Amino acid sequence: MRRMSEEPRSPAVRHRRVSHQVQGAVMQLILDSGLHPGELLPTEAELMESLGVSRNSVREALKALQALDIVEIRHGYGTYVGQASLTPLADGLTFRTLLRPATDAHALAEILQVREILEEGLVRRVAAAPPADEILNQLDAIVRKMAESGEAGEPFADLDREFHETLYRSLGNELIPQLLGAFWNVFNRVAGVRQWSSDPAPEVTVDRHRAIVAALRARDVAGAQEAMATHFRGIEKRAERQMRGVN
Repeated sequence: MRRMSEEPRSPAVRHRRVSHQVQGAVMQLILDSGLHPGELLPTEAELMESLGVSRNSVREALKALQALDIVEIRHGYGTYVGQASLTPLADGLTFRTLLRPATDAHALAEILQVREILEEGLVRRVAAAPPADEILNQLDAIVRKMAESGEAGEPFADLDREFHETLYRSLGNELIPQLLGAFWNVFNRVAGVRQWSSDPAPEVTVDRHRAIVAALRARDVAGAQEAMATHFRGIEKRAERQMRGVN
């Protein structure tokens, strides 16, 4: 590993420069060594020696990488490769949204619009190569459970999330549930902080999910995309009313 110099023009510049260099070097080490999540990284002393930097530089760089879920620091045991999840993305988006005034309907609309664009494109792919009957049957079962929960006056956010995760399973893309989950978490965190109530018409939400499945069974690509768009328009309108204090 290439050694680094700690001799820039000023202490502030040196601090930033070395920290970024060490972060980059540790990430490159993980890639070059073919390490996987949960595997042990070299010790602080070994990183200090190989990079030619101070202990503080190594520690600060590792803390920054831990915040990004690139490494996991287990005190008393060492530093391990992290999961590199999208949790930092969700945290940042949540904070960014909550920085806006509670009455700013556009703040959350931005999050919903990005998710809508993603899901409309994804559902077109699913409809173009319809999933197996097994998955369609699973979606039907989830919708039935949503209906039962709604009739019982029980929330069904977990079932809603399960529906969308199951919907894209046939695409075989592991990043999709992680990315959509990040946006889902942002929405629910903000809703919790803003104390929004649940949808007063759960049967509408159930019908919109049922329409998505019906379009998939009919192999109607345009219909599936329109059903998804209708679903999101309902979410956006409800969120806007909540943010403006209208039930």
